[in-house]
Amino acid sequence: MERPCFLVVDREYPGGISTRKLVIETAKFNVLTAYDPEEGIQYLKRFPNVDGVVINAQVTDLDGCRQLIETLQGIAPHIEIVITSASGFPRGGPNEHYVDNFDPKSLLACLQSLKPDATEEIRARESMVRESS
Repeated sequence: MERPCFLVVDREYPGGISTRKLVIETAKFNVLTAYDPEEGIQYLKRFPNVDGVVINAQVTDLDGCRQLIETLQGIAPHIEIVITSASGFPRGGPNEHYVDNFDPKSLLACLQSLKPDATEEIRARESMVRESS
């Protein structure tokens, strides 16, 4: 089974990106991390087949974040974008999803909803492992 892979673009500060990465990895998804918009763009150019991008809206100002989203969608037009924000971020296109910056369960649920088949396969494998222990 191929595990889903998400690119996380977030500022580098203690507890920030590592927390989101940990949340995503608990779902047994793979994670690439970028610490600023430019690095996120470069990662997506190198790995355009990631399953989605998680962006902390505070990685830059509002206009910069919207520009980042547009640039990423220009590289991979059908990429799913998950924006984490503590405040109301302006809604965008159909491939954009919004979760509260401080709600890890919502982030996890959102990502799992983007890859339901893989999520079910991962859960089934985890269940088999628990039963065999």
